[in-house]
Amino acid sequence: MLGWALTFLVIALIAAALGFGVVAGTAASIAKILFVVFLVLFVISLVMGRRGPVA
Repeated sequence: MLGWALTFLVIALIAAALGFGVVAGTAASIAKILFVVFLVLFVISLVMGRRGPVA
């Protein structure tokens, strides 16, 4: 998930440098959404992974 967010960020930066504003804005928005989803899933996995053994 983080890899996809970084990929869209790079696409947004390249598109912005070449003057494609709409493509850059869209790719940046997708990168932000994917990064937030990554953070939420990461925090959930940290919380759920710290459970003790079931005895």
